Amino acid sequence: MNVRVVDSADVDAHSQIGDGSSVWHLAQVREKAVLGVNCIVGRGAYIGAGVRIGDNCKIQNYALVYEPAVLEDGVFVGPAAVLTNDTFPRAVNPDGSPKSGADWEAVGVTLRQGSSVGARAVCVAPVTIGRWATVAAGAVVTRDVPDFALVAGVPARRIKWVGKAGVPLEDDGDGRWRCPATDARYIERDGRLTEAGHTNEENA
Repeated sequence: MNVRVVDSADVDAHSQIGDGSSVWHLAQVREKAVLGVNCIVGRGAYIGAGVRIGDNCKIQNYALVYEPAVLEDGVFVGPAAVLTNDTFPRAVNPDGSPKSGADWEAVGVTLRQGSSVGARAVCVAPVTIGRWATVAAGAVVTRDVPDFALVAGVPARRIKWVGKAGVPLEDDGDGRWRCPATDARYIERDGRLTEAGHTNEENA
């Protein structure tokens, strides 16, 4: 199998790394984590126990992907981005005793197909980032992000629509949008964006 794991990386023997994937310097991949084919885990990145990552994903330098996150195919996680897993974080219980693994329940972030999370962004679990959506650098996501949305700010809000190329879409009027990079067409209805089909109505 064609897998590259550099000597300084810490990859648990009970994890699974797909063919063509690379794990770079000082990265850690915990037990039972699963990476698909042709993935890249950058320098100093952390992949938590049991995290599931699809094919063709890029986890950039020092990104932190805490369990039980799920990343579908083609997902990008930018440098120093964080996917959290504790809704009410505390180091100690109300009586002052140190918290153990039995004192809390991990909740995960889900990144749908083709989505991107920019550098130093934080996704606060449990949230879902929709298909081909983009989280801008430095954003803090506290609620679900629709497919094809570009969100920015603290807390993150939708500021534009983007297509599969990641480029902001141009408004063609009447709820129709066009990608200037690919000429792909999209339709907005009730605050949601979908790819235009080939029905007579949409080609009219």
